[in-house]
Amino acid sequence: MITDTPATGTDAAAPDGARATRHPADSHDVIRVTGARENNLKDVDVQLPKRRLTVFTGVSGSGKSSLVFGTIAAESRRLIDETYSTFVQGFMPSLPRPDVDHLEGITTAILVDQERLGANVRSTVGTVTDAHAMLRSLFSRIGRPYVGPPAAFSFNVPTSKASGVMSTQKAGGKVDKAVVREQVYLGGMCPECEGRGSVSDLDLSVIVDESRSLSDGAILVPGYTADGWMVRGFAESGFVDPRKPVQDYSAQEREDFLYKEKTKVKAMGMNFTYEGLIPKIRASMFSKDPESLQPHLRRFVEAAAVFGPCPACEGTRLNASARSARIRGRNIAEVCAMQITDAAQWARTVDDPGVAPLIAGLLHLFDSFVGIGLGYLSLDRPAGTLSGGEAQRTKMIRHLGSALTDVTYVFDEPTIGLHPHDIQLMNNLLVNLRDKGNTVLVVEHKPEAIAIADHVVDLGPGAGTDGGTVCYEGTVDGLAAADTLTGKHLGYRARLKDSVRTATGALEIRGADQNNLRHVDVDVPTGVLTVVTGVAGSGKSSLVHGNLAGREGVVVVDQGAIKGSRRSNPATYTGMLDAIRKAFAKANGVKPALFSANSEGACPTCKGNGMIYTELGFMETVATPCEDCGGKRYRASVLEHRLGGLNIAEVLDLSVSQAHEFFGGPDSGVPAARTLLGHLREVGLGYLALGQPLNTLSGGERQRLKLAVHMSTKGGVLVLDEPTTGLHLADVENLLRLLDKLVDAGRSVIVIEHHQAVMAHADRIIDLGPGAGHDGGQVVFEGTPADLVADASTLTGQHLARYVGE
Repeated sequence: MITDTPATGTDAAAPDGARATRHPADSHDVIRVTGARENNLKDVDVQLPKRRLTVFTGVSGSGKSSLVFGTIAAESRRLIDETYSTFVQGFMPSLPRPDVDHLEGITTAILVDQERLGANVRSTVGTVTDAHAMLRSLFSRIGRPYVGPPAAFSFNVPTSKASGVMSTQKAGGKVDKAVVREQVYLGGMCPECEGRGSVSDLDLSVIVDESRSLSDGAILVPGYTADGWMVRGFAESGFVDPRKPVQDYSAQEREDFLYKEKTKVKAMGMNFTYEGLIPKIRASMFSKDPESLQPHLRRFVEAAAVFGPCPACEGTRLNASARSARIRGRNIAEVCAMQITDAAQWARTVDDPGVAPLIAGLLHLFDSFVGIGLGYLSLDRPAGTLSGGEAQRTKMIRHLGSALTDVTYVFDEPTIGLHPHDIQLMNNLLVNLRDKGNTVLVVEHKPEAIAIADHVVDLGPGAGTDGGTVCYEGTVDGLAAADTLTGKHLGYRARLKDSVRTATGALEIRGADQNNLRHVDVDVPTGVLTVVTGVAGSGKSSLVHGNLAGREGVVVVDQGAIKGSRRSNPATYTGMLDAIRKAFAKANGVKPALFSANSEGACPTCKGNGMIYTELGFMETVATPCEDCGGKRYRASVLEHRLGGLNIAEVLDLSVSQAHEFFGGPDSGVPAARTLLGHLREVGLGYLALGQPLNTLSGGERQRLKLAVHMSTKGGVLVLDEPTTGLHLADVENLLRLLDKLVDAGRSVIVIEHHQAVMAHADRIIDLGPGAGHDGGQVVFEGTPADLVADASTLTGQHLARYVGE
């Protein structure tokens, strides 16, 4: 436990050995939390040292995020928001005070989380880090030929012309007016793709089988059957011969069939508005949100819509004028397309005293990318394509050169997605932030990251209602000796298996060249546990997702967002709520629809949302619990019906583990729900509430939820993308048992993973590298974990050898 330093006394570090009285302001050296009760926290009291690095540990759902993000960081933001004027606060969300008795000593908190960067099509790595702004300034000043100001190199600013009267305000209220004609305001945006870099088109081969006639089913669009009325409209229009293959149409027939504008014709015995197939389906299908379409229509739209580089700008987003200016033989688009390590080398060749400060700033930014393990990215990489770990590290770059000190940086598992080789880089950055005089709070599971802590807070002992207490607070050495779940597993090391399974076959990959892959040929074995590994950016995801996803029998279970509304929860996503509703209906002699918050049983006031959402125009939408149902979502009359002593709202408040026991009881047995709940427990989600909104789950929790759903099916190939994300050390053992169970049940399991315990447990390893970006993209090892350790020629092999003690 940290104790306060007395406000008076002497300072042994005073200059010249003098003994100085310590200033009272220097005594505020802890963040004190008293009585924290956010979510599952149980009156937690902690004292965290300022200007030190504190790591929060504990199993998933133990309360780490509730303490760090939901209490300390949330209160910091709320207090900062209150310093703004009432007018400004009107544009900001109104934040509630965290459920805590007392907070003292908190400073400005900067959150660096795993939330993916905005998927805006105009957002790139360059725009979110200001690198593109610096390059625009550089090219506007020394690019040759001279094109214009920085805006002339922006793909978000179009070149425009204006004519009319221009007014200029002068001193004393005088206004000068001038007539302008064809005044040009320069921008860099490509006019064809409007700065997006890509244009959309339709793949005709998916829409029409040109070897067939209309009568034989040439139109492949769902719903356009050969004898259906929509196809009859084409056949009887008189524009085409319904018995002639489409490939034999004349140029005019083809134009009329595919692209003709709306025109009145007499067909099918009535006046009929004829329209070409392409504009017809664009309006009826492709102009709509794909998520609003029925599944079979959505699959068709996704298959038929193709995106390619804009032919006018060749995917650079910029017009010809912006691309004409060059520095050291490169235009701005070419620099943005370079791997950042190469862009840094280019910047070092720019020797012009007039832009020396700008070059220094660029080099610092590029070196920060390299130092954080992201040197393999390019500045034109769309921000929405970055993984959660890459997004978090990109956000860190904004703060590495900051002049701010004495602030609190809050990180959420910053080692996610990092190879063991890269974790040391991340540790160095966290230590550097601390050494600048900042307080660094880190939620982490990796022993390598816990090891650098000055102070550790271990929460638990379990998850959900079994967690929410401080099990240990102190040094890392003390944690290793503590009788807690984290302490017992801190030194855990998986060992190499005595024997490995024999493959039953192989999935062939030939000539893979997505992103940085260099025409890779590899056979991915089936019937075994295969781990694909390598440093971040080496090409793992490109190899697996780019070549295996979409194949028949291959199911990809990733960490992507789960489609659904704010009403969606684990019970609805897994389908178990249907079985639960039927059980309630049978026990009470009523209809199942009464127990649906989306149907007859919904509270009429909030319409089953549990919250009232108030739209306040220009202000952020305000959500408040429904006063009529108290947030329970159901009518009061529905809550009178019970199953095993609980009503439907109380059942949805149960954790997965509690519900598993409940539905196994004699009065409330629901075998279908109990089976699904068992799978959820197996994947480590026993602490989740059945009714917890899906949009509150982390990436790792979303992946494990998807995995639980697929566990009910047999056979096939499962692809998992870093399943250890968010897992406590103790849960990794459970994951390994689960992977074995899946393989032994006849599955082929392919895992993209960095965790050495998973590598050691594999039957076969495919290691990519040797480096990242253009230094990677090759298979540098294939074989068993034991062979990889014995070989020790790759970074992965060297780290795995140290991990298993070989």
